[in-house]
Amino acid sequence: MHVLLLKEPREEESGPDSYIKELASHGHKATLIPVLSFKFVSLNTLSDKLFQPEKHGGLIFTSPRAVEAVRMCLEAEQRQEEWNSSVKDKWNMKSVYVVGKATAALVQSLGLNPLGEDTGTADVLSRVIIEREDTNIPPLFFPCGSIKREVLPTALRESGVPLETLTVYQTAEHPDLEKNLKNYFTEQGTPASISFFSPSGVKFCLEVVRRLSGEQLTQIKFGAIGPTTRDAMTAEGLCVSCTAEKPTPEHLAAAIAKALQEPNTGS
Repeated sequence: MHVLLLKEPREEESGPDSYIKELASHGHKATLIPVLSFKFVSLNTLSDKLFQPEKHGGLIFTSPRAVEAVRMCLEAEQRQEEWNSSVKDKWNMKSVYVVGKATAALVQSLGLNPLGEDTGTADVLSRVIIEREDTNIPPLFFPCGSIKREVLPTALRESGVPLETLTVYQTAEHPDLEKNLKNYFTEQGTPASISFFSPSGVKFCLEVVRRLSGEQLTQIKFGAIGPTTRDAMTAEGLCVSCTAEKPTPEHLAAAIAKALQEPNTGS
């Protein structure tokens, strides 16, 4: 069956995206359409803060893009050697928190030791941080995107854990999104399943998906990468057929495969 994945490709991977490979192993043909485009900002400020670990109590990364911004700083200013020789070790003496395995892997590639890769959501990560950190530490440093949810900052603030955020990338709709969706529906028809990977993906895609699928919308099994995305889909009136237990290719592919085996209620 045809499965449509509304997500960004993984830049660091060679060959097919891991979600496409995993769905193929279940016998489904997956296609990936990028939903978002990113513009990096405030990299000079980010660089300054990265090289002053003594001013912060630790690091927080909740997206691969934020880690990418760090890598850009190290490469642009040719400070990789300084980072490797002393700075990364100073950060590793503190806590480096992450959400999800993809972000954790990128953080490890910077030479940092991530904590919390199994948390899956910012909500769960915030509870881990609150349990581990004192309120008298220097502020944790959180490089993030322009449309981050306020769950983690709010939870830390309410518990008195100091936090400093810096917006290092802005998120916008991918310029070719509508054209790519139209081409897909024209060539492949309405897919058996569509999966969303972020609330912003829901915001940017849903109207076009509704228009292109028409009366067949109720036949589509909609999947979500996690509870935050599922809630955004439900808020828009979508019937969500499956949610990945964890935000990994294996968990999402298994959830989609199971949903596609179930009879369609058309609700």
